[in-house]
Amino acid sequence: MKLRAIFFPALLAAALLLLATLAQAEDRDTVHIGHSIRVPSGSSVQDAVCIFCSVHVDGKVMGDVVTVFGSVHLSGDAQHDVVTIVGSIHAAPGSSIDDDAVSLFGVVHLGQDVHVGHDLVVLFGRLDLADTASIGGESIVYSALIVILPLAFIALLIALAARSIHYHRRRLALRNYPPGPTR
Repeated sequence: MKLRAIFFPALLAAALLLLATLAQAEDRDTVHIGHSIRVPSGSSVQDAVCIFCSVHVDGKVMGDVVTVFGSVHLSGDAQHDVVTIVGSIHAAPGSSIDDDAVSLFGVVHLGQDVHVGHDLVVLFGRLDLADTASIGGESIVYSALIVILPLAFIALLIALAARSIHYHRRRLALRNYPPGPTR
């Protein structure tokens, strides 16, 4: 119940944030819905926002990289935040994220010599971290098992209680009938 109370407002806030970003897109911003964004080597964009698609960065993103239901494949540099909601972040060896890396319901893979300037946050996902990858701030990782296991236990208890109630009511209902004929 508490997860639902947190999840839906967070999803709504993310959607409103993305809509606000779409409304204020500048000339060098790249915003796509359903069509992946590619930033080739040697080129740059300000912000890269992708909904139902992925962002592939070989060059440089001078602002934020945001995907919803998509992934970020980083071989170049992201000079601000990289955020995925229901997607993954894959940072190739030698790439960098100057500010924060945030993933909600996804996998974060940081290759050799990848540098995250500030914090790394992985909520309800998984982190694959190479030995030489570095994080400048805090690293917060909460696995999906933290949510799934208690919910599964509660669902099992509810199913057992419902079965017990059903069996008890059936016994009460059958008590009013005379016993059937014997052979």
